[in-house]
Amino acid sequence: MTSAAALFQDSLDGKRLVVVGAGSHIGRTLARTASAAGAELVLAGPDADRLADTAAALPGPARIQVTDLTDEGSIAALAEAVGQVDHVVSTAAVPANGPVSGLVLADVQRAFAAKVFGPLLLAKHLAGRMAQGGSLTFFSGVAAWRPAPERVVMATTNGALAFLVEALAVELAPLRVNAVSPGIIDSGAWDRLGEDKAAFLRGVADRNPARRTGTPDDVVRAVLYAIGNPFVTGTVLHVDGGARLV
Repeated sequence: MTSAAALFQDSLDGKRLVVVGAGSHIGRTLARTASAAGAELVLAGPDADRLADTAAALPGPARIQVTDLTDEGSIAALAEAVGQVDHVVSTAAVPANGPVSGLVLADVQRAFAAKVFGPLLLAKHLAGRMAQGGSLTFFSGVAAWRPAPERVVMATTNGALAFLVEALAVELAPLRVNAVSPGIIDSGAWDRLGEDKAAFLRGVADRNPARRTGTPDDVVRAVLYAIGNPFVTGTVLHVDGGARLV
């Protein structure tokens, strides 16, 4: 059992956890850690093959539910398939980067569907099925606090998600609703940079007050903290090494 799994076993053992975005790098790390801690997992996302790859790497069993956050019917089907649930986590994100002058509305709508509309609809269809002590945890991101050129949609969707969790935490109480906001995480997403990756990550580490880049385990620990602490709701847990401050 990993150290993170052991630390959070009391809050996960025997609990039903839905991971939306379980085919992503961080989603897979979360699924492995939660499974090792005894959680009953439902892996959701748009790509059945990626979900199957995640399930195959888990120490415990998991169910797969192909889910499209742009389609409310698909989210409703997820809720029906899951039944009662203890915790829901969505890591979903769809980029729509580029200069404002070149943005395509359909791409912007998909980005909002993943980060804002999808989480809202997950709350709509799953909140009523959640056990006492349940929680919803969504992913925001450092771009909301450190906007940059050609990242307008990313900054806006992440910021909107941060406000959404506050509103949901009030309306859905005592169900808890939180967000985790990662910074630059060496999850595999930056492998596309090839030989430039190492220099890029060194530059990030040199600027961050924490003087390093993040790991998937850093993010997963924050997610499991949000799940396991019964007095944390309506808040954003920043896992960015202080990048939003500099």
